[in-house]
Formats: sequence, structure tokens, C-alpha cells
Amino acid sequence: MCTAVSYKTKNHYFGRNLDLGYSYDETVTITPRNFPFHFRRAGDLKSHYAMIGMAYVFQDYPLYYEATNEAGLSMAGLNFPGNADYKPESGDKDNISPFELIPWIIGRCRDVEEAERLLGRINLVKLPFHETMPLAPLHWMISDRTRSIVVECMKSGLNIYDNPVGVLTNNPSFDYQLLRLNDYMSLSSKNPENRFSRDLELKTYCCGMGALGLPGDSSSASRFVKAAFTKLNSVCDGTEAGSVSQFFHILGSVAMQRGCVDTGDGTYDITIYSSCCNTDKGIYYYTTYENSQITGVDMHRENLDGNSLISYPMMTGQRIRMQN
Repeated sequence: MCTAVSYKTKNHYFGRNLDLGYSYDETVTITPRNFPFHFRRAGDLKSHYAMIGMAYVFQDYPLYYEATNEAGLSMAGLNFPGNADYKPESGDKDNISPFELIPWIIGRCRDVEEAERLLGRINLVKLPFHETMPLAPLHWMISDRTRSIVVECMKSGLNIYDNPVGVLTNNPSFDYQLLRLNDYMSLSSKNPENRFSRDLELKTYCCGMGALGLPGDSSSASRFVKAAFTKLNSVCDGTEAGSVSQFFHILGSVAMQRGCVDTGDGTYDITIYSSCCNTDKGIYYYTTYENSQITGVDMHRENLDGNSLISYPMMTGQRIRMQN
């Protein structure tokens, strides 16, 4: 259960909510240009774009949930259960495991157009990272400052969709998510007019009634509509502080609170963390469920010509600033 957003003011911002009932001790991880990626069936990538994002680092390998490279291309993987379908190996394709896809794409590509060309040769194969770590069923959003696409590997094959909304959640498939937006075309941030009947004098009695019918539950289909409405009606002053703050408010509109989404196994889905990366500046911001203070990591303050991962554990404890 997750939500990813691409958002542009004066700069471009990309990030997501990670909604789960547990954490893997993920860290903000910077992969410098000369860290060697060893792909299972596609050889080595010894030099590539530097990248920053949230990852679970296992056996010195960054398993990225989402990341942005130094050229400004971003990518996030979101849960896609029941629909994701990975394939047998193929001799005439680049055989890439889903856990390798983010570094394979943003390590090589500077924009969505280049990513599309690389995706034309890709075959997503059933190769888990480790025997104790089965492959996650995922689909992905890839964004630069002008375009977003969605990548879904299903039984029908690899589907690539233009994403004019700049939002992705989970199920159902993205083409159906876009189609459902037609059901909400009458919603507005403005107060509504009386179209119910000319014979009745109906009036608004509070602000916000133009969006009556906007979903508010935590299902992925409803979160897609809510996040799209919130983002596309967003007004921001364009400053860095204003843009980052607004981005977290957009994600906050679809965040999960403990107790509201019962997974049935004694745990509850919560928004483990929310992230916002200024893709033009390479600054990765995040909050966690227990810590609503925004924390930032600037990739350009590190040695991007190095060959070792740089990881920062998330600051999870709540930080309250007393004013008196």
C-alpha cells in the first residue's frame, strides 16, 4: 500500500508514502558513480549516474524503494499484488530482475525518453535477490521534470503508460485507474452551483462542498483519486520551503494512521515514511510515522565519485520544539 507523486513548482519534486505494517530498517542511501552494480543476467555496471533514495541495504547492495539520479530522473516501485507477472529468461532481451530495475534504469538514463528506449529491450525475470527474500510484486512510476510513465509487467506482457496525472498507487492496473477519474470530473475546489432542481433554493452551508464525493478511504483506487485531486488543485508559492511543505501535505492527504487499516495478521498498515526529493538539487527530504519533523540529506555534499554506499539511518523518534 503506497502512493507516489511527481510535482513541479520552480523545481521538480518526486516522492512517496511507504505504507506497511513493518519496517526493514531502510536507510537514505546514496550510491556514488563508481559503485559497481552486478546484474544477475546483464553483466556489470561499473560507472553510472549517482543516485539517492530510500533503500534496504543487504549484503552491500541497495534494494531501492525509490530513488533519484543526479540528472533528475526518478523512479519508485509500488506494490502490485495479483497483477505483477515476471517472465522466464529470454535470449534476445535484457534479462533484469525486478529488484535490479531501479538502478538499471536510473543508473543509465537521464530522462523518461531514454528510459523508454531502455525499457523496450527489458525482460523482467523471476530471479529473487536472495532465497529468503521472494520477489515483491511491483509496478513502477518513472518521472523527470516534464513527463511521467508507469511500467507494469503483467501476464499480457510489459505495459508502459503515459501518466498525465503524476500519481501512482497500487491495484488495479494503471489504465483502469485513469479511467476511473472520469467518474469524478464534476468535482471542484470551488463551491458548487445548484443543478439539482430549479424548483429548490439550495445553498452551500460550508466551504469545500464542490468536492463532495471525493473518496477518503485508504484503498489504493481511492487514494489515487484523492492524491490526484489534491495534487492537481495544489497552490504553492514555489519557494523551496513552500514546495517541500506542500508536497508533504499532498502525501498527507492519503497517509495511513495506525489502527485504520487492519491487515488481518495482528498488524496495521501505517505510513512508515514519506519522502520528497528535489530532483533538480539532489536533496532528499523525509518524515517518519513517529517523527513529523522534515529531515534532509543532500547528495551533493558527499563524494559522488566514490565506490562505496553512503547510508543515513532514518531519524524516527518524534522531535518536538518547545516554544516557551
